[in-house]
Amino acid sequence: MAEKIVIVMPAYNAGKTIESVFSRIPKQFLKKISEFIVVNDGSTDDTVEKIKLLSKHHKIKMLTHDPNRGYGAAQKTGFIQAIKSNADIAVLLHSDGQYPPEMLPTIISPILSGNADMVLGSRILGGTALKGGMPLHRYIGNRALTMLENLAYGLNISEYHTGYIAYSKKALTSIPLLKLSNTFHFDGEMILMASKRKLRIKEIGIPTHYGSEETYLNAFTYGIDVLKIIFKNLIGKYNF
Repeated sequence: MAEKIVIVMPAYNAGKTIESVFSRIPKQFLKKISEFIVVNDGSTDDTVEKIKLLSKHHKIKMLTHDPNRGYGAAQKTGFIQAIKSNADIAVLLHSDGQYPPEMLPTIISPILSGNADMVLGSRILGGTALKGGMPLHRYIGNRALTMLENLAYGLNISEYHTGYIAYSKKALTSIPLLKLSNTFHFDGEMILMASKRKLRIKEIGIPTHYGSEETYLNAFTYGIDVLKIIFKNLIGKYNF
């Protein structure tokens, strides 16, 4: 019996990019996707219109937050729907094109083969972070924070700050995702909780692409918040 695969896609003002993301998904893999769960997180551009157009050719379930609730909140809504849909695998795919849709077959492969519960797409393992346009200050911050997180969590992960992640049903149902943040730190918290639940985490290298998409992230504030998460974990705040 084929695995039920769903794609969870947060979308905030993604009108300029979301069609391109869908067009880049390998055609053979498209046939294996049961459903796209697109969470419109309070967009003020033409994102909704673009999603409706895409719905003519793809099986899309659009869920809407009004007003905007945040990146993590959009993922929660999407993954809860994936659980309700009885998905075997749910993949987080950004709607801005920064992470390669072409690699969807690769990122789910370790889960399909039974070798992983969670797969991270790592720009660091991909070896093209700087060449792909990652700003130098973000690269340095990424490496420094990842080193600290590995030391604090006792792990050996190349990058905690990826937004390209595949989850098995076991991962989604064993992590208390509703207790995590509604912010850009949701991904890192999911990795932390996966390690606490003794889930098998694998990484694959992915190419890096920084284009004209907007960023809603302040690098300095982000770094301070990661340090706060490390501290909160050390004092037991993530021992759910």
